[in-house]
Parts: sequence; C-alpha cells; structure tokens
Amino acid sequence: MCTGDCAKFIGVSLYPFCALCMICNILLLFPGWTTEAVNDPQEKLTPEVLYFGGLLGSGVLVLIPAICIQYTGLRGKLNNRVGMLVSIILAAVAVCGSIYGFVTSLLGLIYGPRCYYKFINGQNRWTTPFKLEREFIDLERSYLFQREVWSRCTIPVGVVEFNVILFSTIMVASAIQVVLCTIQMVNGLFGVLCGTCQRRFHF
Repeated sequence: MCTGDCAKFIGVSLYPFCALCMICNILLLFPGWTTEAVNDPQEKLTPEVLYFGGLLGSGVLVLIPAICIQYTGLRGKLNNRVGMLVSIILAAVAVCGSIYGFVTSLLGLIYGPRCYYKFINGQNRWTTPFKLEREFIDLERSYLFQREVWSRCTIPVGVVEFNVILFSTIMVASAIQVVLCTIQMVNGLFGVLCGTCQRRFHF
C-alpha cells in the first residue's frame, strides 16, 4: 500500500472513533437519562465528565487532524513529502488528544461517579463515594469489583453502570486512535523519506 493510500485509510478510519467518543462524552452529561445533573454540574455531575476528554480530546483534537490526514492521501497538491511531514505533526497532535481522552476516562473509571449515596451509618448525601483517598488505585478496594455497593448510588438511577460503560467505551476508542495515529506517524515518515505513489498515476 502506498503511503498516500495508507494516510487516506487511517484518516477515514479515525472518523467513527471520534464520533463515538464525542457521543459518549455528551451522554455522560445526562446520567440516568435526565437533565438534572446538567442543571447543577458542580454538585451532581462526575468531575471527569467536565474535563471533556471524549468531546475535546479524543473528539475534536483527533477529528481535525483526521480530516487533514485523509486529504494528504488524496492525489493532488498535498500528496507529497511536505504533506506527509504535515501529517506527522497532525498525527502527533491527535495522539496527544486521544491520550488525554484515555487518561480522563481512566480517572472517571477509577474514581467512580458522583451520586446520592446511602452510607451504612445512615447518612445520605451527594458525593463521589468510590474515590480513593490514599492511593491512586487499589484493585482490591475498587468499587469496580464490588458490585454489591453499586446499588447504594440511588440517584441518578443506574449511574454506576452508565459511567462504567461510557468511560470504558471512550478508553477503548481512544486506545485505537493512539495506535492508528502512531501508524500514521511512521507512515508519514516513510512518505517524507521515500515520497508518495502519486507519480505512478500520472501519464
């Protein structure tokens, strides 16, 4: 496959993952499928959602480079060594964006959702109940492996499952974006050093 064709393929392949991350991040603004959290985001919305890792990081910061990378693969003025050099820079930007989306989603999974939680001592309040205070991550204590405590998050309904599914989806999509953009950086380097295949098609 020519370096230009590879760039075109990678650019197009990034689109659905960008859309998926953006949609998931938007949905995270409506836990329990209600607008209650949006009306009071500081109190009732998971903090990591407001980092917009899926919307801005794995979304916009990958989508714009993806469009440009695709165009470097089209036969024309951009399908040359300069275009490939630009694609390397854009792919690097996309890698940074997708890593940001991955990290914020990972934090969202580790710390868990913000919800109205029923404590064992009878105190009920809005909080981030599963957030670890002493250590960054401890799998033995993580709420992810203690599903019996999920039901104590009473409002929004099903918020734990909601957050786990959507944050996990963003993480997987972001990881795929990192792989694709890294491949494009290598492909772009070959394009700079060896040129593209556009001359083959000029008669």
